[in-house]
Amino acid sequence: MNMQTPPRRGFPAAEFESRVEAAQRMLRAQALDALLLTTEPEFRYFSGFHSDFWLSPTRPWYLLVPLRARPIAIIPEIGAASMRGTWVEDIRTWPSPVPEDDGISLLLAALGEVSVRFGTIGVPMGAETHVRMPLNDFQRLRDGLPGKRFADATSIVRTLRMRKSEAEIDKLRHVCGCVSDAFEAFPKVATAGATEAELFRAFRIELLRCGVDKSPYLVGAAGAGGYRDIIKQPSDAEVVPGDVLIFDTGSVFDGYYSDFDRNFSFGVADPAARSAYDVVYRATDAGLAEVRPGVTTSTLWRTMARVLEEGGSRGDNVGRFGHGLGMQLTEWPSNMPGDETVLQPGMVLTLEPGMVFGDGKLMVHEENLVVREDGYELLSRRAAPEMKVIQ
Repeated sequence: MNMQTPPRRGFPAAEFESRVEAAQRMLRAQALDALLLTTEPEFRYFSGFHSDFWLSPTRPWYLLVPLRARPIAIIPEIGAASMRGTWVEDIRTWPSPVPEDDGISLLLAALGEVSVRFGTIGVPMGAETHVRMPLNDFQRLRDGLPGKRFADATSIVRTLRMRKSEAEIDKLRHVCGCVSDAFEAFPKVATAGATEAELFRAFRIELLRCGVDKSPYLVGAAGAGGYRDIIKQPSDAEVVPGDVLIFDTGSVFDGYYSDFDRNFSFGVADPAARSAYDVVYRATDAGLAEVRPGVTTSTLWRTMARVLEEGGSRGDNVGRFGHGLGMQLTEWPSNMPGDETVLQPGMVLTLEPGMVFGDGKLMVHEENLVVREDGYELLSRRAAPEMKVIQ
């Protein structure tokens, strides 16, 4: 059981000051007057504002990181009290929802104040980003700033968020420890004859008991001798002896995600499934042996792919063998061909080799780690080298 004291929630103001100062250096280097952010992770990363209210799509939320000075929050009035609890001082609100002008006038005024040197505003536009506001409002924004232009600022948020601070890593280590506890306890609460839905519910309860705040991502499947789909919702089918079950969970502590899976066999382990488990386990070992600063994510992919191919893999259907991890379930970079991201200390990654075996069954294995100066630190507790059999 993971009995360590949970890290303190939130971050000191100095953490946000450091993030903003780093962003401002990159703004100057890219001749940008400000960074306009509209999505929850970026908003939280620079402000500290943390709320599940983002699940409601009704209201837009805006944060400006100017070339100089602290961020400016332009938010619905309903969020003002919570925002005043952050380090952000310049908070501008309106009584949203007001569809005819849902914060656009306030945002235009603020952008007019800050976009005076270069006449260019940075907005994340690249892969794994989006703009969270009505398209009509974004067009109004462009039309309301004649002579100004918007430029892609994906590299700023990508560069900063890929490397975690030690305070962030503490939260990731803790949630991974909680999930490791839950996986290790699961065989005690699982029995053949339960349905997939009942096992999912039991495991989600175990995750909460072990200390996660929530488990918004819990997927998996069971099947005779192996599974064929690992992202579906649980069914009411019974899990019977000979079935192999995978749970893949993204659980959260204070806004930071774990993301790893475990495989279980019920009653007896199918020989082909045992063999496939051994192959993906060895592929993970090979990937771990490569992890160190200076290695590329494409190298990690090739190393794991080689072991899978030699082990008889008939391919994979996910396009990559792991990814970045942190404030979101999946972040930059990807362990895949063509992604030449160079590993640096502080990057948090998943290694997730998967293979097709037999008549189209799948076997996937995943661990979480942080890159260190001398290699890596595992954040998840390593799975057993042989698939766990639940009697």
